[in-house]
Amino acid sequence: MLALASLALGARYIAWRWSESLNWDALWFSIPLVLAESCAYFGLILFTLNLWKTQDYPLRPPPETIGQCVQAHAGDDRPVSVDVFIATYNEEEELVRLSIRDAKSMTYPHPIACSIYVLDDGRRPTMRAVADEEGVGYISRDNNVGFKAGNLRNAMEQTGGDFILICDADTRPFPTLLERTLGYFRDPDVAFVQTPQWFYDLPEGERLRDWMGARLGRPGRWIGGAVEAVFGEIRIGEDPFANDPAMFYDIIQRRRNAFNAAFCCGAASLHRREAVMFVALRAYGDAIAKAGGETRSRLARIGRRSADPQAQAQALARWQAAQAEELTPYKFHVSEDIYTSIVLHQDRHRRWKSVLHPYVESKMLSPQDLLTWTIQRFKYAGGSLDIFFHDNPVTAPGMSIGQRLMYLTTFWSYLGAVWNLAFLLAPLVYLFFGVAPVSAYTGDFFGHALPFLIMNELAFMAGTWGMSGYKGKVSYLASFPISLRALWAVLRKQKIKFPVTPKERQDGNFLHLVWPQVAVMVATLAGLAWAATAFALGIGPYTLGGLIANGLWGLNNILAMAIMVRAAFWKPEQAA
Repeated sequence: MLALASLALGARYIAWRWSESLNWDALWFSIPLVLAESCAYFGLILFTLNLWKTQDYPLRPPPETIGQCVQAHAGDDRPVSVDVFIATYNEEEELVRLSIRDAKSMTYPHPIACSIYVLDDGRRPTMRAVADEEGVGYISRDNNVGFKAGNLRNAMEQTGGDFILICDADTRPFPTLLERTLGYFRDPDVAFVQTPQWFYDLPEGERLRDWMGARLGRPGRWIGGAVEAVFGEIRIGEDPFANDPAMFYDIIQRRRNAFNAAFCCGAASLHRREAVMFVALRAYGDAIAKAGGETRSRLARIGRRSADPQAQAQALARWQAAQAEELTPYKFHVSEDIYTSIVLHQDRHRRWKSVLHPYVESKMLSPQDLLTWTIQRFKYAGGSLDIFFHDNPVTAPGMSIGQRLMYLTTFWSYLGAVWNLAFLLAPLVYLFFGVAPVSAYTGDFFGHALPFLIMNELAFMAGTWGMSGYKGKVSYLASFPISLRALWAVLRKQKIKFPVTPKERQDGNFLHLVWPQVAVMVATLAGLAWAATAFALGIGPYTLGGLIANGLWGLNNILAMAIMVRAAFWKPEQAA
């Protein structure tokens, strides 16, 4: 009810903005802003659809045999076999050792063939020694073609488990992981299961009610508890980077189960080998057919004097294409995880299913500094936008309407940096020059804008009940420079690189990474001071309504930018 009311009031506001509120004396400003608002409203429609309902896949008992997982081999009574891949490149060996030991501690209520392999793309004798000491397999190669995807492919060629558990060097699985996730594969169409990621090394902070209680006593605890009852759990001194994995996994990804559109996010995810190889072989055959078709006419012209030039040309073309094409179970791409999900969801022959398991089954390290966080987010944004512009699943055949809309929601969120920039600059235009994007800041403006904004907050609160959504929203707004750089790189057809996210804190001053946010904060504060002074002195076309609207708008922007600026100076406690 709240969501539909929010969308209805939003449609009313956008219609009013286009039809009655444009400032015809400043269309250069008014039209770009209303375009930005319209794009943001479209994103709100997609996000609302994403939040619509929770429809988890039922938890099923862990299979006793592979015959309970593979329809074609029903009755096969051999135990399930799982290959655990721990991918590493240059991470510290002792960090990987912890992951190995936790993987070895996984339990299962039935006989199971579980093999653990360290996939070392760094080719380190020390890493091989750790694998030998822990009694697990060690797989390496003489090149780094395809990076992580190539590393996984190389390991698949040398192993044969029914299922593959993909872990990063810092992924420490809980003992229950296999027991609680393999049951989904009793459905022979389930291709992969993604588990939520949880960072165990960031400060948890102090609950607002406890923080206020320690300073104000019982009244403070009561006030803090009341605020949390409305806005969700709020913690003082928590994760400075607002990673917010709970919002992404517990809300966004989990609710995509209803559309069979939850996508793979890397570690820790469990894959059916048959599904990955099935799609890889199909793509391999399609690529050979395409390459053969492109060369067949040329080869036919070369062989015109032969008795049967067409047959010879076709055979030769396919043979050459097969020699040149590589079988790639995991697409060689910076976002190989979401790319693989897209290929599986597009397969119209099997209609593979994906599952977001709603419970945390592993722990891992988080970015420990702003540089590492920026590298990671740029890779996410660049990889997603590269897929959107070059292999867009929204328009490609094979997916359901729900799946298309869910993938569009992801891609649209990264494009949002464009209109977020407009929302950051718009109040500055009014505060410095007195130029308004609307015809007037009158009761008519507030009568259309405020009901929509209030109802949208209420709907968002209900849709994400139990957790604070504010930090996710401000992080999304404040990270606009990263998404803009990624978008610019993709539009210029620059290749998005495969940087390994550092697992140790990087030393240095990271203020240079947030100069756009600092510039927005300083400019907004200066604009507020200028506009307030001008209004008090009667200088310029400023109005009280305009100052209230743009003042609150600018203060919201300052608070959002401050989150990222604070992260540039954050250092973990030495003991932690």
